Amino acid sequence: MSQKLKGQVAIVTGASKGIGAAIAKRLASEGASVVVNYASSKQGADKVVSEITAQGGKAIAVGADLSKKTDIEKLFAESKKAFGRLDILVNNAGIFDFQPLENVTEEHFQKHFNLNVLGLLLASQAAAKQFGSEGGNIINISSVVSKLAPAGGSVYSATKAAVDAITKSLAKELGPRRIRVNSINPGMVATEGWRSAGIADSDFHKTVLAATPLGRIGEPDDIAGAAVFLASRDSSWLSGETITIAGAYPY
Repeated sequence: MSQKLKGQVAIVTGASKGIGAAIAKRLASEGASVVVNYASSKQGADKVVSEITAQGGKAIAVGADLSKKTDIEKLFAESKKAFGRLDILVNNAGIFDFQPLENVTEEHFQKHFNLNVLGLLLASQAAAKQFGSEGGNIINISSVVSKLAPAGGSVYSATKAAVDAITKSLAKELGPRRIRVNSINPGMVATEGWRSAGIADSDFHKTVLAATPLGRIGEPDDIAGAAVFLASRDSSWLSGETITIAGAYPY
């Protein structure tokens, strides 16, 4: 069976668990060599790497806090040292913390925007420098909250609305260099973060589930398949798009 990404190299940020881990493993299964980035969970990243290599794939884990420019530079230097080239960047690293307006602080705002927006921009900047003359792919992981904007999510929703705007702007700016930029906007997905935030089995979870025509919330693998599509030649004339994956939920 032919592999859609054979010989390519991908960096997936925030890939020690959840959606990032699923994307890293799926890209590797399609032949890409993968840099599994993590901020704090080296154990989780090493587990993803071992699962990839056990299947005959190539992967390394690299620790880097995507809210810090020096860490981003280290991540891309380590990637180049290991694999010599770069074809795909998946900007998955991010945080979410829903707070009512009265609890919004400078720290809360900066923590979200420094990682979810500035980190994504600086990682994209570094990737654009490393992509070869044949171009490359940037895949941003946004969210349906960019449009849904639920109560208590003013700051988080604003970061994802920014990601959607950045996706469209960079697609126009980098298109002449054959660099495609797209975003995936998932609905509710069952991840470790989803569980630790207390959303699992909450009233919010039940409300979303009841309103989702496909009758379930998402799994990380649902997002991983779309990432492969966007990274491959199957989507070679698709750029500047935001693809919602939410089981037909009426966002």
